[in-house]
This record gives sequence, structure tokens and C-alpha cells, in this order.
Amino acid sequence: MELYLKVRRAHFQDGLSGRRIARDFGISRDSVAKMLAYSQPPGYRRTAEIKRPKLDAYVDQIDQWLAEDKARPRKQRHTAKRIFERLRDECGFDGGCTIVKDYVRTKKRSSREMFVPLRHPPGHAQADFGEALVLIGGVEQKAYFFALDLPHSDACYVRAYPAANTEAWLDGHVHAFAFFGVVPQSILYDNDRCLVSKILPDGTRQRTQRFGALSNTG
Repeated sequence: MELYLKVRRAHFQDGLSGRRIARDFGISRDSVAKMLAYSQPPGYRRTAEIKRPKLDAYVDQIDQWLAEDKARPRKQRHTAKRIFERLRDECGFDGGCTIVKDYVRTKKRSSREMFVPLRHPPGHAQADFGEALVLIGGVEQKAYFFALDLPHSDACYVRAYPAANTEAWLDGHVHAFAFFGVVPQSILYDNDRCLVSKILPDGTRQRTQRFGALSNTG
């Protein structure tokens, strides 16, 4: 989920191309395209409609009971077992209880609102580079901006550079730390080539020599 949000932010907020995002994050361009196509991860998508020969004729009735339940106190709403009993006794349903329970569980789950809480403890930061077209002396050109933000308080420091290279990364940190007057407990980064020289098979990131020197100065 974190990678999904970073990819969408890089494209829609920072204006990076799909090719650049695929290269920076080490993923395929097809994966980038899928992440940009949906506002949230679509997950698995069933291509064929589920067939329930014995239950299909009764799903409208089940849906009606579940819709009516929304206006009732929670303790008076139908359980899956009660729906099965009513289908059997009132509607002539001759199928099993399990298929009714499966349908009711899926129906209730799909009607629920889902929320992903975003919680950021104080003292931690995120840093990244973006790019934008700017006018300097009446000439439009591309500028790269270093951004270090503190998500807990939404405080942010931004500084523009002619290139997103190692010197700009290091200089941006120095000025950001001076601006905030503190050094964060931790900083979250993407796998920028100026910072990470190699990703090992176990997922461990090998820092570049100059970035490692900055990280060890605290």
C-alpha cells in the first residue's frame, strides 16, 4: 500500500513520467500503469460471474431483507442462519445453509465502508525529490526540488536545485535540519540511486558512500 501511494504521488503530485517512476522504484511499467489507473488497489478481480444454481432465484429476496435490516436495531437484524430458515420455510428453498451463509457474508462485507488510518508518530520525517517547470529570467526550465516533511505536524521544508544529484540531496538535508532546528529520529526515503547503491536479495539497502557518511554523523 505504501509503494502504491508513493507511485501515485510521484506521478500526480510530482509530475514524473511512468518510465521514470518504473526506473526509480524498480518496478515494471505495466505495474506503474495499473497503480495510476485506480485510486486504490483493486486487488483480485473476478472475470466470470459466480454461479449459484440453487440460490440465484432467491438473492433478490435476501438483498431485500438485508436492506430492510439497515433500519432496524442491530439485535433485530437477520443472521445468516435466520435468512436460511426463512428461505426454507417461506420460499421453498431446498439448498444448504452454507451457500446462504457465504452469500450473506460476502454481501455484508461488500457493503461496509473501509478506512485505512494514517498515523504518523512525532519525530519522524520523509524526504524525496520532485520536479517542476519554472520560469527563471523569463525562460521556462525544469527545476528539481528537495522536500523534507514531518507528517505528524505537516511541517515541510522545500529547496530547489538544478539537478537531483548527490550534492543536492546532502545540501537539502543540511538546510532542512537548520530550518527545523532538529534532526529527526528517522527519515523515510525512496530507493533513489543517489542514496542506495544496491538492494541485496534479502531486501537490505546498501547506502552509497557519501549518503552513508551523512547518516553516521549523528
